[in-house]
Amino acid sequence: RSKPLPDVARVTHTSDGHPGDPVNIALEGSEQDIARALLAAGWFPADPVTFKSSVLIAVDTALRRPDESAPVSPLFLFGRIQDLAFEQPVPGGPRHRHHVRFWRWDQTRDGLPVWFGSVTYDERAGLSYTTGQVTHHIAADVDAERDRLAAEIVRAGWARSVEWIDNFHQQREGRNGGGDLWRTDSRLAVVRLTPPQSASPTSK
Repeated sequence: RSKPLPDVARVTHTSDGHPGDPVNIALEGSEQDIARALLAAGWFPADPVTFKSSVLIAVDTALRRPDESAPVSPLFLFGRIQDLAFEQPVPGGPRHRHHVRFWRWDQTRDGLPVWFGSVTYDERAGLSYTTGQVTHHIAADVDAERDRLAAEIVRAGWARSVEWIDNFHQQREGRNGGGDLWRTDSRLAVVRLTPPQSASPTSK
């Protein structure tokens, strides 16, 4: 039987303490496996947020030009900024994109590193409802993004198993630091990774 997951925070937070996006997926595997699985599923590492990257994403957004490595803003879990971030561009430029952040847990589960993630869809760019700064606004259906990413990892042949933990979220809706509404059915998807040659995805 797998080791129970810890009582981690269910929602990330911004640098100034506002609620961030909800945690809705966890991957079990090495950092190398995370990168290889996400790349195989059609996702790309996101650039760190710098002045140059912010200018580039602004230009790409204005021109509606896709950017496979546009920066992802910082959110916090376990008292630190995300360890990894990936995105999947869609036509129309970086104002629309799928993105996911991961934080490594400081323990292992059945001997494997655990990475708690928050995957959401940026449906438009605009001003934050709370800070007035330029930001991305996420779609409310965060479950659709969770299910989509888990399914893409399975299709890429990188999922050994997919486990669904019910009632992970007691609060089934909220707003993030940008003021965006999110809703969830409360479940956490836990995907155990393994290289494709030995993968045989199952669901629990």
